[in-house]
Amino acid sequence: MVRKQMSEQLDFEKNGGLVPAIIQDAQTLEVLMLGYMNQEAWQKTQAEKRVTFFSRSKNRLWTKGEESGHFLEVVSIHIDCDNDTVLVKAQPKGPTCHTGSRSCFNTAYNQNFIFELIRIIDDRYQFPRADSYVNKLRERGMNKVAQKVGEEAVETVIAALAEEESDFVNETSDLVFHLLVLLREKNVPLEAIAKNLERRHQ
Repeated sequence: MVRKQMSEQLDFEKNGGLVPAIIQDAQTLEVLMLGYMNQEAWQKTQAEKRVTFFSRSKNRLWTKGEESGHFLEVVSIHIDCDNDTVLVKAQPKGPTCHTGSRSCFNTAYNQNFIFELIRIIDDRYQFPRADSYVNKLRERGMNKVAQKVGEEAVETVIAALAEEESDFVNETSDLVFHLLVLLREKNVPLEAIAKNLERRHQ
């Protein structure tokens, strides 16, 4: 279901019939690309739930992925306070940039890889693979998944107190990974934790 958050209709007259459309990965929050929409592209995007732009170089409507298959599936649409710019949160079906990069801005994952890891874990749950550690762990049941989080937490504490920084980073990575698996096992999204932390902070 596509969610739209807007106060008024888009103002296409302000910039000569076009509005900038910022595309953001709905999962990793990475900015993927910038394009332009005219009113027809805007309506087509909403109707088909796939991002369509007006290509200024081709002088026609252009649905991202129409040749490569790397569509941008719309998750939510947001209009800015001046009603002249669109933010589209989308699920990319492959690389966004024509160069083969995830993003046209060639940004690194950094902390965003955690969100990509969530997507990978979810994929293992939906499409199990025999060689997947996630699936092997899941087959052992909730108790084992929770136990692994406890084990990794203890090892993280030990590494923090007595070992090299690289050991601490490795143990912390193991802890975060297993905690993400436990969240998926409990069907609790990371977003719920973030919202709870925000509420507690307020």
